[in-house]
Formats: sequence, structure tokens, C-alpha cells
Amino acid sequence: MSALIEFKGFNKYFGSHQVLNNVDLAVQAGEVIVILGPSGCGKSTLLRCLNGLEVAHSGSLCLAGDELLGKATDWRQVRQQVGMVFQSYHLFGHMSVLDNILLGPLKVQRRERAEATAQAEALLRRVGLWDKRDAFPRQLSGGQQQRIAIVRSLCMNPRVMLFDEVTAALDPEMVKEVLEVILDLARGGMTMLIVTHEMAFARAVADRIVFMDAGRIIEQHNPEAFFTNPQTARAQQFLEKFSYVEAMPKSHAKELS
Repeated sequence: MSALIEFKGFNKYFGSHQVLNNVDLAVQAGEVIVILGPSGCGKSTLLRCLNGLEVAHSGSLCLAGDELLGKATDWRQVRQQVGMVFQSYHLFGHMSVLDNILLGPLKVQRRERAEATAQAEALLRRVGLWDKRDAFPRQLSGGQQQRIAIVRSLCMNPRVMLFDEVTAALDPEMVKEVLEVILDLARGGMTMLIVTHEMAFARAVADRIVFMDAGRIIEQHNPEAFFTNPQTARAQQFLEKFSYVEAMPKSHAKELS
């Protein structure tokens, strides 16, 4: 079976610094990939390259068999297939929840309002926020705004969803409600690439863990194998750090995490 997403010999530089180093990664349709690694290892950059927010310097990147790294690529079209949710919600404060969600389907995809509205409201019900459709972002909690950001991407009917540390800016009590939405998407068969530092969530949601360090993929395994028997010293060190932080009193763990 051919991969839905495939990176081959993928390289990215910021100036003289190589951020991604000869990355090879194939993702099947319906697969959930969680990318782990220390800060600055290239995780977020990899997602941003897949969404055309960063430009690679060499290698190959294919989506459904189509090469994306040529000059002819229409990234506006690609982004309709590859939804991305960031740490920040990027909701328009002067627009209602429903209008935020409908902006892309109506303006970019030129869909009928009635059809797009029906889908948006169904998605809002799915994430438990139908009653907030007429509210404004300032009236919502961080967790609610992040769920709206997810719905906004889903309403574009993407083939792939990218999540870049979507709980990093949330208070701990708000994290669970966002992660539950992503778990529900995984159960529904959505292809996803997720960057996170939530280890328990990574273990629960992933079909495969991809561990990166210094711009390279150095280990790939199913979650149980990765978390119980990492094969590289660097992955062992990474997991030990998280185990140590989780075992500490919360006041100290927050300083180290």
C-alpha cells in the first residue's frame, strides 16, 4: 500500500543551521503518528513543512503520490487537505464562533452556506460546544477556544490533521477536554501527525511513536515498545527525564518541564 504522506531525504536549514537532516518518514492513511523529542529537535518544523509554512531545501515530500516540493505546488490547495492546529488558537475576536468556523468553507472553498453551517454545527455538537456557536472567543475558556480551532480545521474536510503542541498554552484542567477530542478523531480514522509533550496521551493515541533528536528520526516503534523498551540511549534519557519530572511535587515539576 502506498503511503498517504512520504518524506524522503528531507532537509531543512535556518541559515547555516540544519534543522531537519535527511528525514525519511512514511505515513499510511488512517495512521496516527506522535512525534516526540527535545525542544529544538525539528518536530514542529517537520509539520510546518508539510503544511507549506516552511520550505524545504532538498529531498522529496509527497501527499497522496503528488510531489509537493516543486514550484508549481499550490499550497493554498494543499492546506485544504492538510489541516493544522497550533498552540495559539488564532480565532478572530470580532467574529462569533460559528463565523470563525465558516470563514474557510465559505471564502476559500466557496461552499453553500446551508451545507457548511450544518457541518459546522454537527462538529460543534461532537466537541460539546454547540451552545457556544454564537459566542465570541473572549467569552470562551482556553480549552474551548482550542476545540473551536480544531472544529475550524475539520470543517475544511482535510485528509490529514496536524497538531503542534495544542495543549501547551492551556491550564492543566483544560488539557483533558482537548485531548479527548483528538482521541475521538483517532477512533474515527483521521490521519494525524501530533507533536506533544503529553506522554500518557502519546501512549494512548499513537499507532506509532517517532522520536527525533537534532533534526533526525532516530527511533520509531509502536507506543508500548517505545515506552517500555526504547532502543537508543537518547530515547532512554528523554523518557527518564519525563518520569523524573512526573514523580516530583507539582511545584518543582512545573519548573523543570
